[in-house]
Amino acid sequence: MRQVRLVMLSSVLLGASAPAAEAPKQAGFHVKNTFAVKVPKGAQRVRVWFAIPQEDAWSTIKNLTLTSDAGKVDVEDDSWGNRVGYLDVKAPAADKVLVREEFDLIRTEMRTSTDASATRPLSDWERTALAHYLQPTTHVVVNDRIKALAASIVGNETNPIKAARKIYDWTLQNVDYWVKDPDHLKASPVGSTEYCLNTKTGNCTDFHSLFASLAMSSGIPTRMIYGSLLKPTLNGMAIDGSYHCWIQFYAPRVGWVPLDVSLANIYGKDFTLNDKNRKLVELTTATGYKGTDKSKVNYYFGNIDERRVVWSIGRDLVFEPPQDEGPANSLPKAYVEIDGKQSSDWTREFTYKEVSVKELAL
Repeated sequence: MRQVRLVMLSSVLLGASAPAAEAPKQAGFHVKNTFAVKVPKGAQRVRVWFAIPQEDAWSTIKNLTLTSDAGKVDVEDDSWGNRVGYLDVKAPAADKVLVREEFDLIRTEMRTSTDASATRPLSDWERTALAHYLQPTTHVVVNDRIKALAASIVGNETNPIKAARKIYDWTLQNVDYWVKDPDHLKASPVGSTEYCLNTKTGNCTDFHSLFASLAMSSGIPTRMIYGSLLKPTLNGMAIDGSYHCWIQFYAPRVGWVPLDVSLANIYGKDFTLNDKNRKLVELTTATGYKGTDKSKVNYYFGNIDERRVVWSIGRDLVFEPPQDEGPANSLPKAYVEIDGKQSSDWTREFTYKEVSVKELAL
């Protein structure tokens, strides 16, 4: 499985476009994650797979440590090539299993060309080579309804950047992030294409599940990136800072192009800020919310800010060693099985502190 990861990483490095004239921004962080798994009385085996930071062309990871009082922590690759932390505790003696990870991160802003003249339609060999990224998953579906909607949005457009922009704009205009009106809008618990399409709302995973389904229906390879936003408002606070996800789609001669239509929706569409949604909206953004900023609509098509950590790529993950309960929907935090059954009786404490990039680079 490590070979898969290397191929994916190579495609990112080789496919990256030339840097923009303005130097990309950078940010540095010291990050800590603590997972606490409650062990029921009489449990014979606890297995924990947990997200660890992925290193790529925009993420430099230093001083990574993975520890647990319950045993040795290993690192394996999953079916999408992600590095995953793994702990296997047999006959646990305590009523709680703790896993800790700590690392330094230098993150660089992603700036990617969205000049449609720089790309072309996918060739047959590219479709074959990237077939994995054209396959639906449990909650990212491709059916007749999705295909018909995609055709109505994209029309006869075969240029992947132009087609992806049409899908991006349609999603932006037709779906609203649930945090804008938490009394009436809700997110699905799994990140679902059909939920997002039926309700016209959801969270980042719902938004990007729908985008991915429409893109794949249009012949555009996509992959979903799971990470966390390193928000200034939570700097140094020991809480679960949740997760965020975004999309990359593939354009020949350009490579993987990132986008974040859910954040574009926050910044790019007018809505009333009030006491019920103010904190949720603030915590949903990477750099803070100061009102509508429609320049973010163009920015988040091809660019990703520097205040993020990447935890994993893809959906329907099979770990190594494999879990007993079938593929995991995603891995933005952890996946736990106790005596062969998935358990949700665990918590995460996610803490980060912004530090000087210069200091980390030494």
